[in-house]
Amino acid sequence: MARRTGRRPGNQDTRQAILDAAQATFAERGFDAASIRAIAGTAGVDPALVHHYFGSKDQLFLAAMNSPVDPGELLPKVLAGDQDGIGERLVRTFLSVWDSPAGTAGVALLRSAVSNEWTARLLREFITTQVLRRVLDQLDVEPAQLPLRGSLIATQLIGLAMMRHVVRLEPVASADPETLVAAVGPTVQRYLTGPLPT
Repeated sequence: MARRTGRRPGNQDTRQAILDAAQATFAERGFDAASIRAIAGTAGVDPALVHHYFGSKDQLFLAAMNSPVDPGELLPKVLAGDQDGIGERLVRTFLSVWDSPAGTAGVALLRSAVSNEWTARLLREFITTQVLRRVLDQLDVEPAQLPLRGSLIATQLIGLAMMRHVVRLEPVASADPETLVAAVGPTVQRYLTGPLPT
């Protein structure tokens, strides 16, 4: 009988150790500076095992964030079409996730980020690398303006989620999503492509 070679795929404890290491590493170093090798080293496993369980670094990050959706699958629809409609499409997509059962995980993360710096760092990395960077990289705007534009968009989207789902400020909490798209979308569009103060 031939003996099997190679590393065993591991078990749930190994998977959880990788997730714990990923959360700590992403929070400490940020998404860009965190490497699969560093995460594997912290977890005490071979980097190939990280790829076995999670595939890419983006997929590992989504798992570490317990993200119910993959922005990489949603954002192409936001970016399809004319640039003048991206703001409304972004707000509409954002609300469709947060207003769905999948939004429960986002609300829990948002509540935790308010009082926990470690969670706040992870949320910042998620918003910056998985959402805003993917949108802003597709626009024809001054590269030096991207950080400010991204931060301003985040204030609108996260502020909207906070008021609608955590504070539950009326009438925003119960408003029809299209009412909010019409109200907030143009502001997000201005932050995306409009002139910024000098």
